[in-house]
This record gives sequence, structure tokens and C-alpha cells, in this order.
Amino acid sequence: MKKIITLLITLAVTSAVRAQTPTFPRNGVYDERPEMYAFTNATIYVDARTVIENATLLIKNGIVVAAAKDVQIPSGTVVTDLKGRRIYPALIDMESDYGMPEIARGQRGGRGFSPQIESNKKGAYGWNQAVNADAEAGKIFSLNTTKADELRKLGFGAVLTHHHDGIVRGTGALVSLSSESENSTVLRHPASFHLSFSKGTSTQQYPNSPMGSMALLRQTYYDAEWYKNSGKNVEFNLSLEAFNKHTSLPTIFEATDKWSLLRADKLGDEFKTQYIFRGSGDEYQRVDEIKAAGGSIIVPINYPSAFDVEDAWDADNVSLAEMKHWEMAPANAATLEKAGVNFVLTSALLKTKTEFWPNLRKAIEHGLTETKALEALTTIPAQLLQCSDKIGSLKTGTWANFIITSGSIFSADNILYENWIRGKKYVINSLSQTDIRGTYQLNLNDEKGKLVITGKPDKPEYQVVLRDTVKITPKVTFLNDVISINFQPDRRTPNATTRLTGYLEGTTLKGSGENAKGEAIKWVATFQEAFKTPEARRDSTQRPVPNVGKPLYPFVGFGNTEKPKSETILVKNTTVWTSEDAGVLTNTDVLVENGKITKVGKNLSAATARVIDGTGKHLTPGIIDEHSHIALASVNEGGQSSSAEVRMSDVVNPDDINIYRQLAGGVTMSQLLHGSANSIGGQSAVVKLKWGSNVNEMLVPEAQYIKFALGENVKQANSPNATVRYPQTRMGVEQVFYDHFIRAREYDRSWDAYNSMKNKIGVPAPRRDIELETLAEILNGKRHITCHSYVQSEINMLIKVADSLGFKINTFTHILEGYKVADKMKKHGVAGSSFADWWAYKMEVKDAIPYNAAILAKVGVLTSINSDDAEMARRLNQEAAKAVEYGGIAETEALKMVTINPAKILRLDKRTGSIKVGKDADLVLWNNHPLSIYARPDYTIVEGAICYSTDGDDKRRGEVEQERARLIQKMISAKTGGATAVRPPFRRQRMWHCEDVEGIMAEGEEEGK
Repeated sequence: MKKIITLLITLAVTSAVRAQTPTFPRNGVYDERPEMYAFTNATIYVDARTVIENATLLIKNGIVVAAAKDVQIPSGTVVTDLKGRRIYPALIDMESDYGMPEIARGQRGGRGFSPQIESNKKGAYGWNQAVNADAEAGKIFSLNTTKADELRKLGFGAVLTHHHDGIVRGTGALVSLSSESENSTVLRHPASFHLSFSKGTSTQQYPNSPMGSMALLRQTYYDAEWYKNSGKNVEFNLSLEAFNKHTSLPTIFEATDKWSLLRADKLGDEFKTQYIFRGSGDEYQRVDEIKAAGGSIIVPINYPSAFDVEDAWDADNVSLAEMKHWEMAPANAATLEKAGVNFVLTSALLKTKTEFWPNLRKAIEHGLTETKALEALTTIPAQLLQCSDKIGSLKTGTWANFIITSGSIFSADNILYENWIRGKKYVINSLSQTDIRGTYQLNLNDEKGKLVITGKPDKPEYQVVLRDTVKITPKVTFLNDVISINFQPDRRTPNATTRLTGYLEGTTLKGSGENAKGEAIKWVATFQEAFKTPEARRDSTQRPVPNVGKPLYPFVGFGNTEKPKSETILVKNTTVWTSEDAGVLTNTDVLVENGKITKVGKNLSAATARVIDGTGKHLTPGIIDEHSHIALASVNEGGQSSSAEVRMSDVVNPDDINIYRQLAGGVTMSQLLHGSANSIGGQSAVVKLKWGSNVNEMLVPEAQYIKFALGENVKQANSPNATVRYPQTRMGVEQVFYDHFIRAREYDRSWDAYNSMKNKIGVPAPRRDIELETLAEILNGKRHITCHSYVQSEINMLIKVADSLGFKINTFTHILEGYKVADKMKKHGVAGSSFADWWAYKMEVKDAIPYNAAILAKVGVLTSINSDDAEMARRLNQEAAKAVEYGGIAETEALKMVTINPAKILRLDKRTGSIKVGKDADLVLWNNHPLSIYARPDYTIVEGAICYSTDGDDKRRGEVEQERARLIQKMISAKTGGATAVRPPFRRQRMWHCEDVEGIMAEGEEEGK
């Protein structure tokens, strides 16, 4: 009785909702009869974990009334007996551009392009046209029946769509895939807020780099907060109005790879926002870090195609990382499930939507459970969109969004019959279609043969067998129990077609037709034997999961199967170059424990230590490169004359093979600098070269530096494009410094005044400006300048600017005319980080000499030698040796130029740079004199972890070749088995230099790879 009362109440409520009159008038008579449907004898998946056998689904006016075994069906209900078929909630896709305007991209970079400095967006909007917070998907949505039909055929009933344009993309709308008007299709607006690192169609110069995009988002968050509190009294800004309005919505951040995702999470943490991440499919490569990020992930299932590697030279163009990703990508979802990461699945990024179900089945074959797969397409997206009461399940009161299938939705043989969206039926395949598969005795007048029907119920495959051996594939149409069969009985006469038409009667096909001569035929196909479905494979949860190898840390060739760990290490009986007053110690032992140097002496012992025999070898501090651009996804943000707000720590790439190569040259720490595209560059990142670690584990956060630049690059003397950005002369460069520092001083004073106020009630806080804030850190001695420099006059200029404004320059890097101004450098207290002997590669370095480092050192300038080049950094010990050749510097002092001196320049000499008890165990054991051209590191140790060894390298080379050989054979087998294989393109990794700008690359280079 209680069930009946509840049912009647539910029916009454749904009727009342339906009875409400819409705002649109009708040209005709209103006919609003109750739409009640019951689907009986079905297996109903109320949700992924609630399954009811032999049950009934009752819906009225687009709402689920009941899904249970015992349901009282009201009179007037249209009843469909599903005869054991299945009903699932319709699927939900959280990543779509369905119904959005097409995005037309114009030229915004490359050679010959004229830069656009300011926004060209008309109206009272923000200053950057990549910030489209005002975009609202619900307002620009337009029904697209073709795309809707394509998605319905996959089983989707609703999608979250948004306009994929800009760094801030505005709001998304939850829309149904019905063919009704937009007013009925838009289910929730706004439903979500969307961000990315891609500037989209913006032709504005800034930002032109990932770290610029990150900085723009940071500043937008701060500006929005300021605008909310007091900024409305200063300006009217539609972009910030919209941004503040939408930040309470579920915020989805588009990531292009695993590091992009973690970069976005870092931004979210800064502003106490937990993003939902649109992933890229490589999350398995750093699943621990992804899990720690804490956000749900929208996971695409767009697996890479195999490469055509039958040609050995073509195979050389495919990296081990690409091969492993091809093999491991299908296991991405299973890896996330096993790790406990919350995720949903999406059809986005597929080349064609028809790949969706085959790729999803492949994910299940690789370990994803069917229960989790269904949740990831129904209940979880509904939860994330905060609309579980409407979609994602078939609970009472939800919208009647469901699909009817022949069997398991994940089976390759499954037929999707109907997709119901808010109670409206969309037929995919007819429910009344008869399964006629089997073997039939075929009689054509007096001729006997067979008709064999195989394949799938919805896509049968036909074969006519005549005279026992003649097998013919006919052209057949079967619809509503009426069949048409055309075939050529004799292949020698291909134009002689026999045409048969008939119908199904019980299990017999019969009818009439004509042969090629026009003679009438009576035919009968008598059912003999049912089609035998191939033995079904065991349940996916029990099937053996394919072996796809192990991830590497980092995910490149020569990566580790496990991250290196700090060890207790005892190096015995070696020559120790301390880079301290102790000088060179012979026959000495060094003990490393917990990442630190704990003892230096003779006859040391440690019971649990790994003992390394250093006899005949040389132990030095790890080499430190003061000027490097390795391990970065980008190097220049040149959209403005100052980019002090950008941080190179935002774009560190731990997967860069140059980390490993430089460890092989003894480098243990590098300062990753912004390029020299503008006068005031970005904040640098100092990193330990911990091969296999993540960004946070590599960073040395206490090193606070920023890149400045002088010379040809900043005034764009060699730009291939029209130059419209200020400055364009060396005099203008000077004014950039004065202008920015004077404004930074005023900015700092405004904050000091505000913070010193005892009563701030009613007093608005100053607007936070992260560019000026960074420059104020320089004025306050909290951040230190490394300045790209060549020409004497400009070096003098910047010293004068610094002296007049009361700040210090920490380092002149390159400093190729430093020998001309060494006395002034010493007086100012600035260090010099020089090339050893690079000169004459452009006009402003014509006066460079190889004696520069020696002269600077002898005058008393703290001097180091740097690389500014991924290749040269592998031989910095040899570069230091040139100071012995050119200038007669003592060997111990020359080695200091790449060890303790750069540590002092980076203000890290209390931590690293020399061999002294208590310092970080950053060490290199050389097989020869460390300044010799024959010297190679046997071991490179970073904080007590062996990150490189010659024995380990030999082992890795063998492992890489074995793994490549295995994967090549697997790819060849895949191609032979019918898989798509693409020819590998020629590519080479981009090696960043000071002057490099995104969008301008040499032939074959890949940006950010």
C-alpha cells in the first residue's frame, strides 16, 4: 500500500510539472496528454552498483517514476516488453564543444608577423583578450542535430559544453542531446567555469609562453579579488565582474600533459581552489603526484596509433617514450582506478567518435573494471556537476535519460537499440529487428545450396553457397522481416545478377525473384542450425591484463624504474678536491649519510654503507651551472618589456634528457634562467638535477633570482618580425629600468603605508601587482639580479641605474667585456659568470677574449664559468680548465669557477659547492684529473643519491635497446594484425637558448619536447 501511495504522489508531481505552460505560444491546438511508458522484463542498472533483474522502468512526462521488480503500471501506459534486454542511465560527457561556434584561428606568431601589444577587444573588458571570463556557453549554444545524433548513437544523453577559446574561457552549459529547441535542450546554465594555458584565438602578444599564461592567471585572480573589494570604485571591468561571478562554479582546467596538470594544481593551491582537470591520457606516468593533487580528472581515451617501424631508419625517429606511451596509454584509466584517483571518461580528443567504444573496451582489457567505467560515464560526472538529482542514475525523480541495449554495454556484440532523453525516444536500432543468424538450406527452384548468416545481430554477414564449393557474398537488405538478396551465381559472368525478394515466416525465409535471364524463381531458405556465438571470454575483471611494462622516472629513455634514493655511501682512498681552504686531499675517504657529507678523513668505515673504491680517481663537488636553459617547457615571455611576474619554476620539465646528459658530465645543480627577449625577464629556478624526481623535489626554493638583459636581444635588433614593442634602442632599455623601479618603489611604499595602519576599516588595500611586487623584492634585497650582458657601455649603465636607485646587481652573466670594467664590477660588488672562450658569434661580442674569466678573478671579482647551452654544460670541467690555459689560473681556483664560486653567486655556498662536513652530498667521482679532457664521471651523486654512474649507464643502454626491440616487434605485429600504423616524422628536441621565442623553430624541432 505504501508503494502505491508513493507512486501516486510521484505521478501527481510529474503531471503538475508537465502541466505548467511554456512561454512559447503554439500555432494550433494544445494537446498535452500524459506521456507514460513502462519497460518490463528488463535488467535495469539504476546506477553502476545497483542492478535489478527482471524489473520494470516506469516513466512519466520525462521523469523516472519507478525502477523496481514490482511496479504497478497505471492504465494508459505504453508498455514495452524488453524480454531480458538491459537499461542503463544515459552517458554524460564532461568535455565537449557541442553546439559551440567554430573557432577561427588567425596568425599570431612566426616570421614576418607584426606583434599586437594591446587588446583589440571592444568594450569595457579587461586588458588581455585571452581572458574571456564573460563568455557564456548557454548564451551562444546552438543546436547541432548531426553532432547530437553522433553522440546519441554512442549512448550519451547529456554533455557539458563550453567555448574552447582563451586562457579564461568563461562558463560551460549542461545540455541534453535531444532534437528539441535550445530552450528545452539547455539543462543548466551556467554549469561550470573553464580555464586553460592556451591563449586560443587571441592575437595579442602577451602571453606567448606557458609561464606567461600562468602569470596572467595569477594576476587575474588577484585583480578579481581587488575588484570585488574596492576596484569597482576605480574602473568598470566586465571581465573581472564575470570572473568573480563564476569562481564558485565547478572549475575545470584543461591540461595538455601531466606536468601541465600539476602546474594547474599548483595555481589552484595558491588560490585555495580545487580544480577538476581535463587530462591528456598520460597521468599514469606520474600517478602518485596526480593523486596528491586531489582533483578529479576528465580522462580521454584517445590512444596513440602504432608507428610503422618496419623500416629500421624510420624506427630510429621514434623515441622509447613514444613507444612506451603507445603500449601503456590504454592502461591509464586502470592505473588511476587502482591508485584511487577520482575520474570520469570523455569522448573528447578522439579522431572520430566511432573510436569511443573500441577504445573503452581496450581500457577494460587493460584492467579498468566495468563498474568503474560505468560510474565514470554516469554517476561521477553527475556528482561533479552537482546534478545527481537529475542525471547519472535511474532513481525515482531523475530525468528519464536512459539507453536500451541487447546486453552488456561493454560487449563488442552489444546493440544499442534506443536512447531516451527526458522521456523522448531516439531509435538507434529497431527493437523489433529479428535475429536471423544461422545456417539455412537454400532451394532456388531445383538448385540447392546454403544461406549462411553470421556477424552481429544488427550487422549480419551473408554468404550463399552453391554446388557445395562456390561461395558468394551477396548484397542483402533485411528490414522489418522483409529481405532482398542480389548475387552473381557465376563469377565468370559478373553482370548476370540473380535477384531475390522475400519475407520471414517463423524461422523460414521464402519468396520469389528473377535470374539474369528474367526467368522467375521461387525460393525457400529453411532454417537448419542457429548461429553459434564464439565462446565469450571470461569476465573482464578475471581476464589476464596485458603486460605493458613499467613506467619510467622520468618517462624517457634512460629513466629509472624507481626514483633514486639517498644512500649511505663511503668513497675510499681517493683524491678529494674540496674547493675549500683545505685544497686537494690525497688518499682520503668521504662518508655520505642522509644526503649530507658527514665525515672527511682517512680510514673511515660505515657498516651499512655502499663502499666505492676511489683509488686513482678524483672526487670533486658537483658542478654548478649558473646559466642554463635545460629542463624547461619554455624560455622567453617576450610579450612585454618586463616579465618580472613570470616564474621559470612554473615550467620546469623533469623529463628533459639533458638532465641525464649533464649528470653524465658531472653537473648537479643549475640555475634555469628566463631568456633575454626583454629588459626585465622572469624569475629563475635553481634546481638540483635529481633524475627521476618531480618539480618540487628538484627545486631549491631559497634561491630567489631574476633575469635581466641588455643588448641586441632586448631591443629586438635581430627580430624577424616588425618591431613595435618598446624599447628599440639601448637608451630606451635604460628608461625601462628607471620606469619600472620607480613604480615598484611607489608600489612598495603604498603597501607599507597600508600595512602600518592600525585601523584599516573602510580603507581599501592597494591592488596587488605581482610584477611590481617582484621588483620591490629586488629593492628590498630579497631577490637578486642575474643580468645578460655583453657591451661595456651597457654594463656601466646598469651599474649606474642600480647605484642611483639603491639596489645591487648580483651577477653579470656572459659578461664578455667584463675585463674592460672589472674594477667597476668589483666596486659595485657584482659577480661575473662568463663564457670560457665564446666570441664573434654576433656583433656585440666581437671584443670578447678568452682571458676574460682570469682577468675578472685576478681583479677580485667573484667569477664563475657557465654554459648557456645544453651541450656545453656536459663539459663545464673542460671549460673551467681553459682558465688555466688562458690566464694561468691555478687548477684549484679554476675548478672553483664551476663549483663553490657559482654556489656563492647563488648564495647557496653554505649548503653546497664544496666538500665539507654538513653540506649536501653533491659529488662527482672522476676517473681522471677533473680538468682533463679525458675525465669522465664514474659516479654523479646528488644529495646522497646516485643519479648517474658509468656502470649504470652501460646497463641502461642495454635495457633501452632490449625494450626498444621488444616494442618495435610489438608494433610490427600490431600492424600485421590490422592496426593503424603511422610513419614516424623526423623530429629533434629543441635546445633552448637565451634568444629563443615560442613559434620560431629550426627545421624538425618540437616545441617543449
